[in-house]
Parts: sequence; C-alpha cells; structure tokens
Amino acid sequence: MQFVTWNVNSLKIRLPQVLEWLAANPGITALAIQETKLEDSAFPLAEIEAAGFHVVFAGQKTYNGVAIIARAPLTDVSVNIPGFADEQKRVIAATVNGVRFICAYIPNGQSLDSDKYVYKLSWLKAFTDWLRTELATYPKLILAGDYNIAPEDRDVHDPAKWEGQVLVSGPERSAFRQLLALGLTDSFRLFEQPEKSFSWWDYRMYGFKRNAGLRIDHLLVSQPLKDLVSACVIDKDPRRVERPSDHTPVIVTVAD
Repeated sequence: MQFVTWNVNSLKIRLPQVLEWLAANPGITALAIQETKLEDSAFPLAEIEAAGFHVVFAGQKTYNGVAIIARAPLTDVSVNIPGFADEQKRVIAATVNGVRFICAYIPNGQSLDSDKYVYKLSWLKAFTDWLRTELATYPKLILAGDYNIAPEDRDVHDPAKWEGQVLVSGPERSAFRQLLALGLTDSFRLFEQPEKSFSWWDYRMYGFKRNAGLRIDHLLVSQPLKDLVSACVIDKDPRRVERPSDHTPVIVTVAD
C-alpha cells in the first residue's frame, strides 16, 4: 500500500495534474490533498469518480479545504476536530484498507506576533488531544498533511535565514514532538535520505531551481505500522510541470 500527502494549492487549477499523476502511479492506495480551495458544491466529484476513484472532501471558498482520494471505498468519515470551534476546513479522516488515514492542513501562523500564530498553537493542542482518541480507536493510523512545520534545522534550506519565523519556531517544533509522543513516527526519517530533502519551495526567487525549500509535508505512522514501512520518498516531478503547486507529493509505502 502507498499513502500520499500533497498540498495542491487549488484543486480547480491542478485537477488534471492530480489525475495524471495518479494514473502514472497505479500503486497509490490513497492520496491526502490539502488546499483544495473549493466549496463542496464546486468540488470535482464527477471527474474524480469517472476516473475510477472514491473521494471524500470538506471545503470552503478560496481558502483551506481537504480531501482524500482512494482506489478503495472510504468508510467512517469524519471532518474537523470534534469540540474545537473552527469554521476553517482543515481535517478529514477516513478508513481505507484497514488503515485510518487522516488528512490535515495545519495553520500557517503568519508570524510569531500574529493572532494567527496563537490560533495555530491552540489548533495544534486540540488536534493532538483528538488524535490521542483516534489512535485508541484506530491503532493502524497514518497522519498525512501539510503541517507547516519544519521539524529540524536539516529540514530547512537556510536555518539562519529562517530564524525567528513561523514554521521553524520552538513552540511549533515542540508541538510536532507532542504528536510524535503519542506514539507516531516520522516515516521519512526511518530511512537514510539525501541531504537538503524538501517538499515545498517558494515560487519566488527561483526557489525550486535553487532548492531553497522546507520539508513541511509529513506522513506520521502509528506503532503497529512502523515496522511495515518499507520506503518514504519525496516525488519532485510534479513540481517541475507547468503551473505546479508550490508543494510536491510525499509517498510512504506500507506492507499489506
């Protein structure tokens, strides 16, 4: 089985890229998408189903929006964080092939002195508390998403340049470690990886060409799945196409 996370930065624009990529990668079990930026009434359900996939989604106009596309039926679907008042559509979870697959678009935070940063930290606290209950219910779990957190300096192209900014701050990295403390493992770090491995590059200043990126898209796996993981890779090819997302897919392979 292969599970993927990909922030597509507008599914309306990039639906053809997503469907072409899935067709070229027939081993994909399920794909978690962030930033669909579509209201549910505008979601391309018919096109995705016509391509032979199952899909669940939760969206809003212009911002955020999450979805899971899978080759097998998706069951036990839930949306958002129970008990956390939030109009933003950032979380969707479903079970596929016996694995609880959670797609999350964690807030960006904007800046350390912003109300959006306070919101990010409170969101992460509520999310972590809810995830604890999910793990108790679904021991085989994968948490996929754009975390908007680079966990370590090696996940940042220029740590000194990013010091004092969101995505790399101490409280954000601490929140990431709190997720790991639930019993989750960063599947990418289970393997030796090339230096300067990133999943996001700014559109500006030739970020991708210079590999001036961050690793902020992650697939965390629960303990029962950890020993079944055989690979985790970043696929840079979609970042090379015309009008790409600023993120690229990350893929984890798990034995059936």
